[in-house]
Amino acid sequence: MRTTDEPRGAGGLQALLERRVADGTVPGAVALVAREGRVETAAAGELSRESPVRIASVGKPVTAAAALQLVDDGVLALDDPVERWLPELADLRVVRTPRAPVTDTVPANRPVTVRDVMESRAGYGFSTDFTLPALAPLFAELAQAPPRPQQVAPPEEWTAALAGIPMLHQPGEAWLYNTCSDIQGVLIARAAGQPLDRVLTERLFEPLGMPDTAFHAPPGRLTPLYHPDPDGTLTVADPPDGQWSTPPPFPSGAGGLVSTLDDVFTFLRMLRAGGRAEDGRRVLSLGAVRLMTTNHLTERQRKDSELFLEGQGWGYGGSVDVVRRDPWNTPGRYGWVGGTGTAAHVVRRTGLVTVLLTQREMTGPTPPPLLREFWSYAAGG
Repeated sequence: MRTTDEPRGAGGLQALLERRVADGTVPGAVALVAREGRVETAAAGELSRESPVRIASVGKPVTAAAALQLVDDGVLALDDPVERWLPELADLRVVRTPRAPVTDTVPANRPVTVRDVMESRAGYGFSTDFTLPALAPLFAELAQAPPRPQQVAPPEEWTAALAGIPMLHQPGEAWLYNTCSDIQGVLIARAAGQPLDRVLTERLFEPLGMPDTAFHAPPGRLTPLYHPDPDGTLTVADPPDGQWSTPPPFPSGAGGLVSTLDDVFTFLRMLRAGGRAEDGRRVLSLGAVRLMTTNHLTERQRKDSELFLEGQGWGYGGSVDVVRRDPWNTPGRYGWVGGTGTAAHVVRRTGLVTVLLTQREMTGPTPPPLLREFWSYAAGG
């Protein structure tokens, strides 16, 4: 289902994007702000509304939604040990302290549950201190970042490698970024008995009407992905016929999807509607939507994750605003940002939806000025 919208030149959104393309911040950008029955879109530079874009971690909410569909169907239960479907993750080890070497470990004090994985508190993932020894194997052995789909091992090999890496924290103890979304992807495939790409297509993309979302794009449709150099220039990090041009060995639940502005908006509209597609069909229970969009972290866990969350909380697959730190922070605002310069959020209480897609890689967890400028615009409109 395509959306109706205001003229693309309407308001200040078009001017905002054109200004940032003109000054070299991004080669192209496409954006959407929806509120009170009105949808404003804008596109500038290399990207159009129809352009497939590497959305990176903006795909995390999609993965979480697919996992919760299996919970709705009774295939998964949140308090079940994940080793039921991922036997590789039985009898796990944890480093004695976060700064301990990977050879200094103790047994996990309990099994990792589906809930732990959904809340990103399973013990695996990125902490705010990237020098910790237990993080190095996530990059060296699992190719966790930056996203390069063709360089990651297939799911069985990836999961076996993960099992050989000690966890940074005991299950449930701390929020850690990224790896749990990839575990979710493998878990979904094992529990459903189908590859992740097929599960997402059959259970989400086709029912919702998201024809342009997949783990690769058709030849000739992608624009380049750029990386900013220290001198401010942009170099090509991935060409149109690069990492996302063919199906990957490992469909990454953490950041492997390609999508378009309309498809991302379609997914967020489903969350805004409490789990229903545009035609009224229910694809996710209201309870599951509430789980996704509710903070599950303690105050201490939020504080310890300041680098990533900036004081906010975490639901399933995305952050949840709990404090008004910046003008755009609204309690209950749910969504996330992607390392390829993307962002997508929804506020169910007010109906606000915001999407910004670029193809300029971020250089760290902190959202760059363009995202903040966009969010300020959306909050003030």
